Amino acid sequence: MVVLAKGELEQIALPAARPPPADVRVIDLSATGASRSAAARALVAACEDHGFFRVTGHGVPPELVRAAEAAASRFFAMPQQDKEAAAGQPLGYASKRIGSAGDLGWIEYLLLCLTPSTFPSAPDAATSVTPSWPLRELLAEYSAAVRRVACDVLELMAEGLGGDVPADALARMVARDDSDSILRVNHYPPRPEQLAGAAPNLTGFGEHTDPQIISVLRSNGAPGLEISLRDGAWASVPHDGDGDSFFVNVGDTLQVLTNGRFRSVKHRVVVNSEKSRVSMVFFGGPPPGERLAPLPALLGDGGRSRYREFTWKEYKGSGCKGRLADDRLCRFEN
Repeated sequence: MVVLAKGELEQIALPAARPPPADVRVIDLSATGASRSAAARALVAACEDHGFFRVTGHGVPPELVRAAEAAASRFFAMPQQDKEAAAGQPLGYASKRIGSAGDLGWIEYLLLCLTPSTFPSAPDAATSVTPSWPLRELLAEYSAAVRRVACDVLELMAEGLGGDVPADALARMVARDDSDSILRVNHYPPRPEQLAGAAPNLTGFGEHTDPQIISVLRSNGAPGLEISLRDGAWASVPHDGDGDSFFVNVGDTLQVLTNGRFRSVKHRVVVNSEKSRVSMVFFGGPPPGERLAPLPALLGDGGRSRYREFTWKEYKGSGCKGRLADDRLCRFEN
């Protein structure tokens, strides 16, 4: 349940603007031969342009996706006290407050930490098992499948970059057992009818870039996701037409690894619908101690790095101190 005080409501109210639809490229991960080479080039072009695209041919079973979405919807329909009781590692629940710096949104969400050591092999019989345990298992299975999608995308990306970029230069960081990856399940309740006049649009999740390497997104088809184009204008993301594809964001870390060639896309979620929006986002991050800097093959003729070397732990810690819309990367530029 999202409950906002009057002053908080004013913070998340937005103008009744309707941005034009974004032109989102579609990449087929199942392509082979010459078609795969073309897909790799199209993928690189999409990363250079919007930093946002859609992938098909990913191999994730549709029944797994539907089961995860349905289980998440059932969780968010539970009484508030039951949802709050399910909080705790590796599954955490919160509503309206995003981060620790005061950002608010018309949202409730689950966070699932995907570090293997945080998962017990089975529920402890000596403790009470919360209703969320089956959901944890299902979301863990879903996350494993989507992690493979993220790695497939990053491998195809390395092919598209060509030259001296190693085939596993990007994917290995997300594939490692100690990668710092997270699944976030967001629920944006319908906008209350009584707010339609005073606040036709509400901020669901404020504008931001994702700090990780790559984000793989799936939603239930409700509108609301918007991306910022290179000229700063906002564009709405059309819902998934065939129902079985994933959207992918370039994250800050990938922008660093490509020396600024790829664009970490700024995006947000606006709530103006009578339909609930449920989205599941896999954030593929590197291991905490991974040292991050532009890949040598992408430094160009001058050999100049736009970013100083840093660890993922350092970057993540720096980002936690600021607001959603802050430019985190500027602190790490040369």
